[in-house]
Amino acid sequence: MKKRLPKNITLLILAIAIFFSTTAFKNDFFEIAKQIEIFTTMFKELNMNYVDETNPGELMDTAIKSMLDDLDPYTRFYNEQDVEASRINNAGDYTGIGAKVLTLKDKLVIVEPYKNYAADKAGLKAGDEIIKVDNVVVADFKDDAGNLLQGAAGTEVNVTFKRQEKTNTVKIIRESLDIKAVPHYSMVDETTGYIVLRKFNEKASAETLGALRALKNQGATKLILDLRGNPGGLLNEAVNVTNIFVPKNQLVVTTKSKVKKYNKTYYTKRDAIDTEIPLVVLIDGSSASASEIVSGALQDMDRAVIVGARSFGKGLVQRPKPLTYGTQMKITISRYYTPSGRCIQALDYWNRDENGKATRVKKENYNAFKTRNGRDVFDGGGVQPDIEVALSKQTPITKAILNENLVFNYATQYSYNNKVNDLNGFKLSDTDFNKFKTYLKSTGFNFETKTEKSLENVINIAKEEELSGVINSELKDITTALQSYKTNSININKAQLKSLLTDEIIKRFFYSEGLYTYYTKNNTEIKKALSVLNNPSQYTSILR
Repeated sequence: MKKRLPKNITLLILAIAIFFSTTAFKNDFFEIAKQIEIFTTMFKELNMNYVDETNPGELMDTAIKSMLDDLDPYTRFYNEQDVEASRINNAGDYTGIGAKVLTLKDKLVIVEPYKNYAADKAGLKAGDEIIKVDNVVVADFKDDAGNLLQGAAGTEVNVTFKRQEKTNTVKIIRESLDIKAVPHYSMVDETTGYIVLRKFNEKASAETLGALRALKNQGATKLILDLRGNPGGLLNEAVNVTNIFVPKNQLVVTTKSKVKKYNKTYYTKRDAIDTEIPLVVLIDGSSASASEIVSGALQDMDRAVIVGARSFGKGLVQRPKPLTYGTQMKITISRYYTPSGRCIQALDYWNRDENGKATRVKKENYNAFKTRNGRDVFDGGGVQPDIEVALSKQTPITKAILNENLVFNYATQYSYNNKVNDLNGFKLSDTDFNKFKTYLKSTGFNFETKTEKSLENVINIAKEEELSGVINSELKDITTALQSYKTNSININKAQLKSLLTDEIIKRFFYSEGLYTYYTKNNTEIKKALSVLNNPSQYTSILR
């Protein structure tokens, strides 16, 4: 006997039928109506007739995600839990154990316990692997296991974790956590202030403004605004942060879309706080979206010198659209353009290569635009700094090492076997770096370059065309050269890897707050920013 169609699917089909019966569709939408009818018919037959038991919810989730994967990575479907997590992220409030957590397949890993919050007070440390929350085994939990740690302030949760192969269980009292947009500000020297802006939530401009006023009261006559690692956030907050440094009625960003109502221009709305203070903005490859709006606008207006590495290039604008049953969909609706007319977006997801990967504009095809003072700036995705710091730009091997969490994991081992007491005096020794290289070997770490992938294709084509014998020696020479490069690449990238290891190790002993303090005395990008700010003629010449 055939199974009855689940109630929620019946309601979905009924809603679609009502939608089409009450909406006067133009001919342009006939194809949409046709495809939805095909899909609902197929979905009904599949659930009623498939040989094994099916889960309509899981099937639909897979269908939606697979469909959206063909678009850009920012157009996403959000279930009810995702919607709440997004609200928390934008509002800056959070209730849970007070730790940044990485969700893996069979465990939750503590990335960073926030200083003096619940997880920290309970003794959890970065690198601890949570395997059970109350009576729920993380490996058996199908949804995002990180949600298990959340709950009302004041409630208890028992967390079982592994550290150095030993298993412990601690009781944690959940509490509210205020996620600061500006986690740190201080004086770098007697006249230079330093503000770290880590995200553009609803408090970003207010906290940046408060930090600026506090620093000016301490004697700051120059400023460094650090947007490195800032993934972006709220567009209006990017405009408001820019407005702190530029006058009223200045164009900050434009959005362009195929839908006319989404074509918008955003101007500063208030009087600026300080239009004269010399300003350096730090960016890197992880500075995205709202960070690029701020840095791009300040660059186009010749209001700040940009230092670091080219930003991420996330110039696609999303808008949430409410769906049924408390779910949402975030849809890419337009692209960002800086005041000079540059498009921030780096990757073209609509014109992919033969491997299905998004393409990027080649440097020779970049277009030039003019800043307010007539300086050349270019599109091609992201914001190119006025002064590029080589150490800021991650190389293929450092990206591969970071993607496999090997810097993080080594720092965990280091923290078990060492003690760091002097924050500003800490320096990773060459002996320590050699131990890191030994650790990489022990993990079996290997990375494949794009050149190797292309070479493999060449070799396969050569075999098909029976040219292997003709170019065999040349191919061997290239292969040998690539292997030699890979063997030496760790040493070639020693300075950058030591910097990444140092940052992660310092956080183990002094938290993020300690890392920011360490930066003010030791960070290469901040030193470069200081040298520019302390040389007024150089600062002025860059902007003119």
